[in-house]
Amino acid sequence: MRKFLYLISPKVININFYEDLEDVLSSGKVKYFQLRLKKYESSKLIKIAKKIKKITKKFKVKFIINDYAQVAKKVNADGCHLGQSDGSIKNARKLLKKNKVIGITCHGSKRLIINAIKQKPNYIAIGSFFKSKLKPNAKKAQKSLVKWTKQKTSLPIVGIGGVDNRNYKSLRKLGVNYLAISSYIWNNPRLKPRKAIKKFN
Repeated sequence: MRKFLYLISPKVININFYEDLEDVLSSGKVKYFQLRLKKYESSKLIKIAKKIKKITKKFKVKFIINDYAQVAKKVNADGCHLGQSDGSIKNARKLLKKNKVIGITCHGSKRLIINAIKQKPNYIAIGSFFKSKLKPNAKKAQKSLVKWTKQKTSLPIVGIGGVDNRNYKSLRKLGVNYLAISSYIWNNPRLKPRKAIKKFN
């Protein structure tokens, strides 16, 4: 099975999380797991990241740290993901080894996509394509942007924002390489994480 999901962590890591993560990653559908914790001190973040790394390694999933290249280096994660205000790819490359993955968010902006391509990341994230619980105020991206980006670069594209079991196929048809999912897995009122992941085929 080809791995096509880019799983982002919940906002809060609770006691059941690690077991749920094992269940979800055992599906064999997840290529990347991103630890995205905005309100945790770095010492707590490192502690959590070390536990997660053991699980991602077991299932051969790339472990990405959001924002903090220093933390990614400290825990020897597979890479880091940068927002537009999280420093440059160049600086992250200096900090991390050459073989590490660095991705960047480009929202729905052609200008940001062009700038990102010049900096040679490993992938670019575009969105928000749908209404997102994780980022409720995110600006909507046009689906035509995927085709435009594919004409400019062969870099993998991660489609972000409100991706769920009902809309993900429309992005796959456009040629999006990976689908970022979070709320549908971790905050689903109807399905436990291991059942929710089964909805993506």
